[in-house]
Amino acid sequence: MKKIFLLVFLFGVFLQIHAQKKALTIAALYKTVYVSSPVISHSGKQVLFTATKSNLKKALTNTDVYIVNVDGSNLRRLTNNPAADFNPMWSRDDESIYFVSARGKKPQLYKLSLRGGEPERLTHCKFGIVSPKISRGAEQIIFQAKIFPECGANPNCNRKILNSMLNGPIQAHLFDSLFIRHWTHYEDGQYTHVFLMDRKNKKLIDLTPGRFNSPTFSAGGSDHYVFSTDFSKVAFDSKRVPNPESSTNSDVWIVNADGKNLINVTKENKGYDGNPKFSPNGKYLAYVTQKTPGYESDKFMLEIVNMKNGQKKILTKHFDYWVRNFKWASDSKSIYFTADYKGYRPLFKVDLITLQIKQVIPHLSISSFDVSPDDNFAIVSYSKINKPYELARYDFTKGKLTDITNFNKELERQYDFRSAEQTWVKGADGVPVHVFIIKPHNFDPNKKYPLIINVHGGPQYEWMDSFRFDWQVYPAAGYVVAFPNPHGSTGYGQKYTAEISKDWAGKVFTDVMKVTDYLSKLSYVDSTRMGAMGWSFGGYFMNLLQAKTHRFKCLASMMGIYDLSEFKEETEELWFANWDLGNKYQWMSPSNYVKNFRTPTLIITGEKDYRIPYTQSIRYFTNLQLKGIPSRLIIFKNDGHWPNPIRSMPLYYNAHLEWFHKYLGGKPAPWDSKKMVRNLYLEN
Repeated sequence: MKKIFLLVFLFGVFLQIHAQKKALTIAALYKTVYVSSPVISHSGKQVLFTATKSNLKKALTNTDVYIVNVDGSNLRRLTNNPAADFNPMWSRDDESIYFVSARGKKPQLYKLSLRGGEPERLTHCKFGIVSPKISRGAEQIIFQAKIFPECGANPNCNRKILNSMLNGPIQAHLFDSLFIRHWTHYEDGQYTHVFLMDRKNKKLIDLTPGRFNSPTFSAGGSDHYVFSTDFSKVAFDSKRVPNPESSTNSDVWIVNADGKNLINVTKENKGYDGNPKFSPNGKYLAYVTQKTPGYESDKFMLEIVNMKNGQKKILTKHFDYWVRNFKWASDSKSIYFTADYKGYRPLFKVDLITLQIKQVIPHLSISSFDVSPDDNFAIVSYSKINKPYELARYDFTKGKLTDITNFNKELERQYDFRSAEQTWVKGADGVPVHVFIIKPHNFDPNKKYPLIINVHGGPQYEWMDSFRFDWQVYPAAGYVVAFPNPHGSTGYGQKYTAEISKDWAGKVFTDVMKVTDYLSKLSYVDSTRMGAMGWSFGGYFMNLLQAKTHRFKCLASMMGIYDLSEFKEETEELWFANWDLGNKYQWMSPSNYVKNFRTPTLIITGEKDYRIPYTQSIRYFTNLQLKGIPSRLIIFKNDGHWPNPIRSMPLYYNAHLEWFHKYLGGKPAPWDSKKMVRNLYLEN
């Protein structure tokens, strides 16, 4: 009886504490700090990292470099400049650090003594220094820059051509082959190359000449190049095929530090190979590989090559999940890596000889990590749905996770960061679908609430137990939010991921409908007030819901595909459309079901979105308007597939709150979106 009384009392205290916390607002969310990029010192005693803060009023973000002991003591801010300071690296003696700073016209490399004083600028490169890797003493630096191949390492030539293009009497784009444009930019004859700067001899060498991107293009940016252990060679990835827009065949290459003796390490594989990293003892080169040509969502595996005899070995062939980031253990006998795994991104370790794979940090969504020189612990940047990003130390022997930063502690004390429940719902063919559910602020189990279902993009992607503004904005406004991982999601085995290709409106649609059935029957969900939202493929899926069902009172479609025929010819990475859509795709195109349209829809797109051109959204909006269906279109004129997080995304969240409030009855948005649009226009 006493135990029951105690439990009731503690539950009451828990409810009281949470009731005292304020509902999160968009403005409060922009006060969260993003903590990332941990780098452990050679001594294993300290950690460098970056912290990014936002100023919503000024629409600015800034990143600085910090240092902290591995036990969380002696936290210090090392840089404090209005320009961003990032990419921290240790000197060999741990007495100084190197970092890149955006202060000045172009980012440059700086050195800062930990004994004090002002940073010393080490480079004056006209290209700017992007993602540098340094030799001992930073005498040699490799970095990347976007150039005109005919100019090579001559910065004046590159600048002259670029200025003539931008300021000449005729401003036009001229092409004789694809790519025309990629994600947010027209190509215009420029390519990313890896350069070596010899500071002692004042030489600048283009290590990757030619009309190729090196490293291989990545939408989020890539730093996939690295010095060999003795700094005599450089490994990098690069796609060097006749039709790069239709191929995924990137290879790993090695070149001498003087630019001579170029070797293709992976020429026999016609799929993807990339992100090379030498083992500490120099005996092996590891990289990520895919074996199916043209299939960008094939399983990512770890492979190594013996630098003496050229023999290769796949380390994760029988591991059914995508390998993400990886790092060699200090003894060169194993590799640590993160992988998508059932709604998380935990840390694994694979042995080079036995191929045994062990999960060393479970049930965690890790953004970035580093492992101590003695392999006893890891420092990770991680988050949870209800916890913004922080750094933590994980002791492998104790199995214990301890936060070593607390940048967001005060915000968590003041505001109600909502956690999620997890459940599994039988989907297509009886296969379970993993679903996260977040209940609203001040949740009362005796009340009914409107529901928002969020379908992820990709479509080969997964929702994780990690921090996102979306997970907090809508529950704070009184909504139940659910985000499922239907067929096509990563983290549930490659078969589950692969089954969405050429079937965008099949099993995944069944999954979402069965999840909707389940959610609509929950005692606290008002089944008469259900809405749905999605981005990219998720935006396409909202358009598919418009075509196939009338179960939702409103929809919100962001960067979505409307007409698959147009998309297949307008998008830039043709390998994706070729593989995922195939030839018989008309049955999946929302544009073929206009007669069924009747659900009010918010549409958001970016004018510089060359992945899914914004004309797709205009066509969709036009048909909704012609049918008299309530609809609103927002076009971010300076944004591509991913709107600017500080200048554009506040409007994105606010517009959603307005739309959902209008049709589902949650709390009103804090601002007037029309006024926000006018302000954005004036500011830009």
